[in-house]
Amino acid sequence: MNRSAQTKLAATLSTFDVVAVTVGVVLGASVFRTPPDVAANTGDGGAMLLAWLLGAAISAVGALCYAELTTAYPHAGGDYYYFERAFGGWVSFLFAWARLVVIQTGSIALLAFIFGDYASELWSLGPYSSSIYAALAVFGLTGLNVAGVRQGKTVQRGLTIATIGGLLVLVVAGFFFVPESAGPANAGASSSEGGSGGFGLAMVFVLLTYGGWNEAAYLSAEVRDTRRNMTRGLLVSLGLIAALYLLVNLAYLEGLGLAGMSTSDAVAADLMRAAFGDTGAHLLSLLVVAAALSSTNATIFTGARTSFALGRDFSLFRFLGQWEDDAETPANALLVQGGIALALVGGGAWTRQGFESMVDYTAPVFWLFFGLAGASLFILRWSEPDVSRPFRVPLYPLTPILFCSACAYMLWSSLAYTGTGALLGVGVLLAGVPLLFLRGDRDLESSS
Repeated sequence: MNRSAQTKLAATLSTFDVVAVTVGVVLGASVFRTPPDVAANTGDGGAMLLAWLLGAAISAVGALCYAELTTAYPHAGGDYYYFERAFGGWVSFLFAWARLVVIQTGSIALLAFIFGDYASELWSLGPYSSSIYAALAVFGLTGLNVAGVRQGKTVQRGLTIATIGGLLVLVVAGFFFVPESAGPANAGASSSEGGSGGFGLAMVFVLLTYGGWNEAAYLSAEVRDTRRNMTRGLLVSLGLIAALYLLVNLAYLEGLGLAGMSTSDAVAADLMRAAFGDTGAHLLSLLVVAAALSSTNATIFTGARTSFALGRDFSLFRFLGQWEDDAETPANALLVQGGIALALVGGGAWTRQGFESMVDYTAPVFWLFFGLAGASLFILRWSEPDVSRPFRVPLYPLTPILFCSACAYMLWSSLAYTGTGALLGVGVLLAGVPLLFLRGDRDLESSS
């Protein structure tokens, strides 16, 4: 039997599309939420900027590992396919299950709540306004991607460009439009004790903000000239993201000072308000709405690819393995993913802490499998030495060792610093274990 086989997918995506989706996933609203936490746990501006540079370096190390995996094994299942080859069907099955019910759907709900929070600032729909907006975002963007890959990627391009443009406006505002009287009066003040413990916690927030670039792996089977464009797309994306994050944090520091940053509940809104008054704050809300929609759409676009691969391999989920040739999209997988994300939005509405609940729910499971992806590189190098590897990780094995170590640290941190939602996410992952005995292997060659 040919496990993890795949339908020949149309190569419709360019390097620009890889960059648009990757940047769109990463440049969500986290950059508008996490900088105060980073500032509060570093103690001075230099250490804060060092944390953002270190986050970029760790992400770049991971991207180098993924560049080898995606060019050697282009597949719509991404990590799922690497796990199947490296560890066997049980790990790949649990990963696909986790991605369907925890990682990807939780991320979609998380981003949708950010959209809902800021959309409500512009036009409130009542006490459940954020949840209503979140549900509408999941419903509408899922429908858009079910309609076809061309529609989804066109919207993604527009939203990503709008997000980048808005961040650049934020940078200009911080450097040139904040009046001196409203500027960083306490720029040199230390807002926390700093130290190694505080810096470690700051890195939790930094790496959360950088998270999501690995979603490009799920596009590898649909990218033209995969062996060249995937590596280029990953590295260009991270270079652009790192530059934007550094510029935005420099603008925060210039406009508000470290003390102003660390005590702000809405740092970007405070900066825009200092530069342009309440009108600036409203414009910022529009920016975050665009950023959150961009990330939500990109996460929906990539998320269903793993579920599609799951359906192709296991009869229990065969309905997920249907590919709509006309629309060039896994429609059933998108619809199921959307339904689960809507259920999580409902749970977030019940807790009244949608964003925080989804962070707790997804983080430990995400970092567990992210670390396993790095480990798969070692195993596949050893078990499949004859596979063509157009791109090889430089400084092997040091580079993947560094990546796996960072993932282990983040796994520990996500368990140490999150609430009971983390236990719920782990519990939902473990609920997939009994399904291992019911999943049923699917003979793809006889069923195609």
